Amino acid sequence: MTATTHATGTGSRHTEREIAQQPALWREVVEHAAATRAATEAFLRPLLDQPDLRIVLTGAGTSAFVGEVLAPALARRLGSGVQAVASTDLVADPRGAFADDRPTLLVSFARSGDSPESLAATRLADQLLTRCHHLVVTCNPQGRLHRTHAGAERSLTVLMPPAADDQGFAMTSSFTCMLLAALLLLDRADPDPALGRRLGDAGQRALAVLDPLVRQRAEARPGRVFYLGSGPLTGLARESALKLLELTAGRVVAYHDSPLGFRHGPKAALDQDTLALVYVSSDPHTRRYDLDVVRELHAAVGPERVVAISTSGDGLSPGAWVLEGLEGLDDAASAPVLVLAAQLLGLRASLVHGLAPDDPFPSGEVNRVVQGVTIHPLPGADGA
Repeated sequence: MTATTHATGTGSRHTEREIAQQPALWREVVEHAAATRAATEAFLRPLLDQPDLRIVLTGAGTSAFVGEVLAPALARRLGSGVQAVASTDLVADPRGAFADDRPTLLVSFARSGDSPESLAATRLADQLLTRCHHLVVTCNPQGRLHRTHAGAERSLTVLMPPAADDQGFAMTSSFTCMLLAALLLLDRADPDPALGRRLGDAGQRALAVLDPLVRQRAEARPGRVFYLGSGPLTGLARESALKLLELTAGRVVAYHDSPLGFRHGPKAALDQDTLALVYVSSDPHTRRYDLDVVRELHAAVGPERVVAISTSGDGLSPGAWVLEGLEGLDDAASAPVLVLAAQLLGLRASLVHGLAPDDPFPSGEVNRVVQGVTIHPLPGADGA
């Protein structure tokens, strides 16, 4: 990728750089996780060893989708229940999110840490729960979320590399770095020192392979795009659809679902102007369902309008986007590389539609850090 600028606004300089830098940042995230393992284990291990611990992964927008990717993967790795609850849902219905008072680890993801819901979610958890600990994974040391929890007795804050604090409108580096960091932090196994190099190398190859393929798809100007994925890849499909919606300022309608859920109504939105992208799972059982929907889409809109994205070519027809170097990794660990396809498609589609990806909403109707949210006190909590 090479940086370009666009005449209608701040261009694409930040967004292009922040997509391209991710492989190097993943190496840094893994190295830092290994170097700080003793300190993070001292905080997290006693919590993870509690049999009745509830883990809630939260954040707003893209930060919420970090949790949606991680929740099923961490449930497998930890052998216990893990919930992904967006902070936007948690703040609106805190008693629904915390229906019972039991030991809880609230894991908060935030690029800036200044979204109104970010800090409100942690305060509500403390109001409603007698035994709540906080793991804050963020990119901004000056954000209110980090400043509030840094050094607090029941909190551990983990900062991403400075370059992961994206300056472009859409979250790219921040999403993949927070996802990878949390996967390492909450895994009982020690980080594989080779993982950072492996993901970095796979990411570099993927960027080179994907960019010309994505440009071709963007230049075809599809009117609507479906992203489908199962398990952890359902959350990735949701993030992928949001990237396209954000960076094209809604000019391209983007949908997300799971392959099985897609048939229960959303399939009605298919037409001959649709591009469908399916993240195909590496799990052998799940993969069978993903391949079924790829074949069904081929019949519905034609193979030329369907792209399967996978870490393996097994069972896939020619034209699939196979990202090499990820064999043996589960879907959550591969997700940072897989999502490069969606980030690039959002970027290129934005430029094709004459927008500036760094600021697709120059009039300010949608903001990089959400504004206009009033946080209302919760009646009956701490005397409110």
